[in-house]
Amino acid sequence: MSSGTAAAAAAMSGSAGAAGDRSQRAQLVLILLCIALVLTAGFGVSSGASDASAFAVLKDWLLRGTGGDVLTERDRIIIYDIRLPRVAMGIMVGAGLAVSGAVMQGLFRNPLADPGIVGVSAGAGLGAVSIIVLGTTALAPVTALLGIYALPLAAFFGSLAVTLVLYKVATRRGQTSIATMLLAGIALGAMATALTGLLVFTADDRQLRDLTFWALGSLAGATWTKVFAAGSIVVTALAVTPFFARGLNALALGESSATYLGVPVQRLKHAAILVVSAATGASVAVSGGIAFVGIIVPHLLRLLIGPDNRFLLPCSALLGACLLLLADALSRTIVAPAELPIGIITAAAGGPFFLWILLRKRGILDL
Repeated sequence: MSSGTAAAAAAMSGSAGAAGDRSQRAQLVLILLCIALVLTAGFGVSSGASDASAFAVLKDWLLRGTGGDVLTERDRIIIYDIRLPRVAMGIMVGAGLAVSGAVMQGLFRNPLADPGIVGVSAGAGLGAVSIIVLGTTALAPVTALLGIYALPLAAFFGSLAVTLVLYKVATRRGQTSIATMLLAGIALGAMATALTGLLVFTADDRQLRDLTFWALGSLAGATWTKVFAAGSIVVTALAVTPFFARGLNALALGESSATYLGVPVQRLKHAAILVVSAATGASVAVSGGIAFVGIIVPHLLRLLIGPDNRFLLPCSALLGACLLLLADALSRTIVAPAELPIGIITAAAGGPFFLWILLRKRGILDL
């Protein structure tokens, strides 16, 4: 067996090359991230105006219907109608954006791919804004037909259109040009943003208030209706991604090697594009423009556990959820009693991180 074929086989199995000696570390990190997510979610539920602790919430939930009044009626409203849907949305959006970034980076075979950077989030935003602004006029039949799913589905089709165009432009003969991908993403994002601006210009005062805060990214508008509407799409997309791990591992060595090992490359590409568009579109529809989660999380995990997608994808979901919950907690406390949009926090952290990756790839920084 040639060295190239042996390396490809190792990538497919994940026993060497892709995971190497880091597989045990990856398993440990996966367990630690599960614990971290539980603790972060508990912190998100218990922090705020109400004094109810996460333990009190759990006890109230277990004793409900038995006559035990652990929480006051005011605390129940705050916890069950405000904080819990907000935490659930944070987990869903953080996991969706992080896994979308990991899948895109595996598909394009470069660590700079991210739904926010290459215009996919802008396309999703265009679809969502179209429903928000035109949902009671030109698109009224669509909103009436789709109901609560109109917003996430519109965002999905917007992100899908941008992703398909980006892939066609940046990929030639199975090779993806990093420079072309970034430039095409910037151009597509600018076009989507221009069309979004045109729609915003026609919005009324009430829509403008909603759109201004939504555009900067926030979980403040979380409701159980939004969680169920977008969550059904995001959870379905995330449930499919583990089946991509084997193919993405092989694809890292090139399309010819992946094809030789029996990976249906074209089918994998189409499925990955569909899943990324669904997860990104639904996430952007309910949370707005939260950038850089998809590039920070997978890159940090690759440095820690290696590039094996068997571990990278689930770890990305967990770390993305933890990161967004922490960013949300920071957004609620840094300028209290006001609330800072999460998109500002993630951009402030993600911008320098993205620049560091660029400089590191060019050999300017050797860290």
